[in-house]
Amino acid sequence: MSTTPKGADATFDPTAIGSFVAAVFAAAGSSAEESRIVADHLVEANLQGHDSHGVIRVTKYVDWCKAGQVVANRHAQVVTDSGALLVVDGQFGYGQVIGREAMALAIERARKHGTATLAIRNAGHLGRIGAWAEQLAAAGLASYHLVNTSGFGILVAPHGGSDRRMSANPIAAGVPVAGKPPLILDIATSLVAEGKIQVARNKGETLPPGMILDGKGKPTTQPEVFYASPPGAILPVGAHKGSGLSFFCEVLAGALTGGGSSHPDNPTAKRLVNNMLTLAFDPAAFGSGEGFAADVARLIGWTKASPPIDRGGAVLLPGEIEQRTKAERLRRGIPLDAVTRRQMAATAASAGVPPPPGFAP
Repeated sequence: MSTTPKGADATFDPTAIGSFVAAVFAAAGSSAEESRIVADHLVEANLQGHDSHGVIRVTKYVDWCKAGQVVANRHAQVVTDSGALLVVDGQFGYGQVIGREAMALAIERARKHGTATLAIRNAGHLGRIGAWAEQLAAAGLASYHLVNTSGFGILVAPHGGSDRRMSANPIAAGVPVAGKPPLILDIATSLVAEGKIQVARNKGETLPPGMILDGKGKPTTQPEVFYASPPGAILPVGAHKGSGLSFFCEVLAGALTGGGSSHPDNPTAKRLVNNMLTLAFDPAAFGSGEGFAADVARLIGWTKASPPIDRGGAVLLPGEIEQRTKAERLRRGIPLDAVTRRQMAATAASAGVPPPPGFAP
């Protein structure tokens, strides 16, 4: 990305930022526990380099809460229980809370039945979807997750189309690795997450060519144009392949869960609602947990042994970039641009929460 600075980045201690963000959510009406859960999730996204799903979301979350689009202190409500199949309604609560509680249910059922199918509908923004694969991997489970919104998050043009028809529709997967961090895949089926466009706009950056269209369906690199009227659209990853994956996120995460596909006529299209289908697997239930672990380890070794295409490069597996970024940011702090800091400080001030020292741009 090219840069036209709007204000220098500054780095901040993750613990201090987490306490600040938790105080903001508490002032907005969340319980102490909920405030900490949401704050920890957002800070962890920043630590792993997913700034689009990090504390940049604070202002939007608080605005949605004030508008009644997300409701504080709601919990996962089981509406269908068929043993290995659960349907959970999030009651429009914070997705970080709903997701965490729902994954705990999936862990319990997968351990009991060997596998679990979990459908979540009507949750607030679920945040970084890789977090849910991480939670299951920490319990020794492999998993696969598909997500959509029910209309509010329509951002992506289908392959061959020129305007917004589908959501960014992330897909995540995870697998535990004996004695090492889990492997976590966390991708959008769009070429870029909308939050990354917002980050680029805040930093005064342009986007690489070929990612977004303007409101007339023409290619552009300008984030501001994406938010203009008429709005632009994001292109799908991998052309027809990503478009096809996105379509089936709509089918499986939306239509199948009961949350509905992304459509402006959906009853919940006026608020950001996430729906997710999670498949969880206990490797031991398939015959040999030790054999599974050994084969995953062999696959890792075989894959990473490929000679790098670039001198000094390396073959990176899903999640390794995030692990490296987290180690770096734990040492140096979380970078936040001036516009994001200004927005967060204004939100905090409206709630009577002072920002951390040096936070104001």
